[in-house]
Amino acid sequence: MRRDIEFSSEGLKLRGWLYKPSKGKGPFPTVVMAHGFSGVKEQGLDDYADAFCKAGLAVLVYDNRCLGASEGKPRADIDPVAQMRDYRSAITFAQMQKECDANRIGIWGTSYTGGTVCAVAGLDKRVKAVVSQVPFMNGVRNLQQFVPVVKMKEFLAMLDEDRKRRVEGKPSMYMKMCSLDPNEPHLFPGEQTYNFIHRYVGPGKKSTWENRVTLRSIDHMLAYDVSGYMKLISPTPLLMIVSEFDTCTPTDIALDHYAMVPGPKQLHIIQSDHYEAYVEKFDETSAVARDFFLQNL
Repeated sequence: MRRDIEFSSEGLKLRGWLYKPSKGKGPFPTVVMAHGFSGVKEQGLDDYADAFCKAGLAVLVYDNRCLGASEGKPRADIDPVAQMRDYRSAITFAQMQKECDANRIGIWGTSYTGGTVCAVAGLDKRVKAVVSQVPFMNGVRNLQQFVPVVKMKEFLAMLDEDRKRRVEGKPSMYMKMCSLDPNEPHLFPGEQTYNFIHRYVGPGKKSTWENRVTLRSIDHMLAYDVSGYMKLISPTPLLMIVSEFDTCTPTDIALDHYAMVPGPKQLHIIQSDHYEAYVEKFDETSAVARDFFLQNL
């Protein structure tokens, strides 16, 4: 059902898996998917791909550039605009595979890539359906809710200092993604992020995830804003899956962006926080996305 694949995007080799349904005659409608901020494919995307594939969909899963099995340096450097281009390269690669129906391509993204797929669907009309799960939509608004007001001046000064380093020709500094020590500098505070990630990371678990990101990634995050693409998604059907109690990608921001899309569109709200979408609510989120793709591809 699954084979390893690699494809070129902007001079880099991106690597992942291609799932083919075990029943039925191809070419099959196909879903292209990648993980959110710093995530790698082994952190639950195989479960989504399995669920979609069992329903008769081919699935292309890959690691974003500079992460996991994919090429790119510096490592753990996250550029959302480059990731948009990579999704489009992944679509092209999928269209070239005999298992995949080139005219029935859907895209799925979650958290950071939940916003990315909205931009890609607005730009690329080869996309026939898009699922945006617990999406990150606007960097400034998100960080204003994420970073305490009393820490914002210090936070911006840290980014300015790193930009100075890069102008001097030095590499960007790194920050931990998560930590259980509140006194240790890290990007995503709290136990929820740490506990979710460490479901997949630890002794005996195969994962290429690194607990670090460049400060340049956070600088890119501030400039991240997909609001201008939302009206362009139509007439491509959109499903947005939103967590009612989301503290990572705040619910109000996602709903504001959903309202920008003229339609056709579908909103599904889960009674959970951000990370429960992948675990406790997996059956619900995978099923609604699966049914949406089956209906629209």
